Amino acid sequence: MTDATLSAAPAATDQPELKRVMGPWLLLLFIVGDILGTGIYALTGQVAKQVGGMVWLPFLVAFLVAMVTAFSYLELVTKYPRAAGAALYTHKAFGIHFVTFIVAFAVMCSGITSASTASRAFAANLSSALGLGLSGGIGITLLGLGFIAIVAAVNLRGVGESVKANVVLTCVELTGLLIIITIGFWAIGAGQGDVYRVMQFKPGTEGGMVWPVIAATTLAFFAMVGFEDSVNMAEETKDPSRIFPKILLAGLVITGVIYVLVSISAITLVSPEQLGEGETPLLKVVQAGAPNFPLWIFGFITMFAVANSALINMLMASRLVYGMSREHVLPPFLGKVHETRRTPYVAIGFTTLLAFALITFVGEVPALGGTTALLLLCVFTVVNIAVLVLRKDKVEHGHFRTPTILPVVGALACAFFAGPWTGRDPVQYQIAGILLGIGILLWFVTVWINRRSGVTPTEPNAEDFGKHGPMN
Repeated sequence: MTDATLSAAPAATDQPELKRVMGPWLLLLFIVGDILGTGIYALTGQVAKQVGGMVWLPFLVAFLVAMVTAFSYLELVTKYPRAAGAALYTHKAFGIHFVTFIVAFAVMCSGITSASTASRAFAANLSSALGLGLSGGIGITLLGLGFIAIVAAVNLRGVGESVKANVVLTCVELTGLLIIITIGFWAIGAGQGDVYRVMQFKPGTEGGMVWPVIAATTLAFFAMVGFEDSVNMAEETKDPSRIFPKILLAGLVITGVIYVLVSISAITLVSPEQLGEGETPLLKVVQAGAPNFPLWIFGFITMFAVANSALINMLMASRLVYGMSREHVLPPFLGKVHETRRTPYVAIGFTTLLAFALITFVGEVPALGGTTALLLLCVFTVVNIAVLVLRKDKVEHGHFRTPTILPVVGALACAFFAGPWTGRDPVQYQIAGILLGIGILLWFVTVWINRRSGVTPTEPNAEDFGKHGPMN
């Protein structure tokens, strides 16, 4: 395959183009649905544990970092509307197969860590909704493993994704967050709770508030995951060069506002200390602000939201492994397809085993969610640099051009928040290092296999390599 596949002009092919069915409102729902999910449902309490009542501030900072990076994605998706994902942008900018592979494998790993985070949140909310009394430890771990096993079974059977299904799931996720906001502000209007907490920083913190906020932002950034995945809908969007910029930015603003309002509602009704205990922070908000509200209903809304995130992420991860195998950058056995189900069963088994290991040996939501954010911050750093490198590549059609300062700021900000100086838990680097180490080992095994069999990898295929990204 040549770079013609990545150009803005339609490639000469016998295959018909995808139908452009997505207008502004449908695209907006898709983007909002991609961002909403596990992050805000599972990690609000952990953010509060680090910064106290100002839990909204790390979410706001994370939103600003995501917004700057979104401008880089906007230039790339309108410049190359047929390209797909960070790995393909990386290959077009640098043309180094190993770098492209590392970016694609990092995206795949972020999907697995995200799904593992969702499995823990699902298990904790299931325990609370059904009154099982499993506060943590082996009980939640076993439930999480069982959940991922069910996801693997669904994945093996085969799942068709559709924009209409995404709209339904978005409405469910959004309903849960609107319930929290309504309960919080109704309580504030009734004089309940302590609204002054929103301006109270965690007491007794040495060195001021800057570094704790930075540390909390590295975790809160997980809640912004998903905006970059919308670039994969470029070929199905009406006039993407015109509507993508304003719709993507509008989607980010809407989710950012929702996250800030949810944070304010939560901290008004529940103290930071209580919010930071356990893995079901928003259930505590419902209990405190609306004790007569059926808790099991909200528990199932949360479970539905995070279950969708887990399924989509495991689908993405297994298909990406399958695609990399087809492109001869992972061992060929990972590309085997089931004869009757026509699903990549070996890739599904491989990604499921990695998820099992993460749930069993890591377990905690902050470590898993933080690792997802770490991997994506590294990927976003590369994408921001790629925008600047690709400025020399001219295309014939008009496209969005971000001010040069923004990708520079984006690259510096993402690299900064990925660094150990932020106070990030060292275990996150260990998890990311082990996962990427597995990828590098498989890369060298594949190089050896290719040399033995006389296979030379060609240009990566946009349909198989790096098309999908993680979803929150």
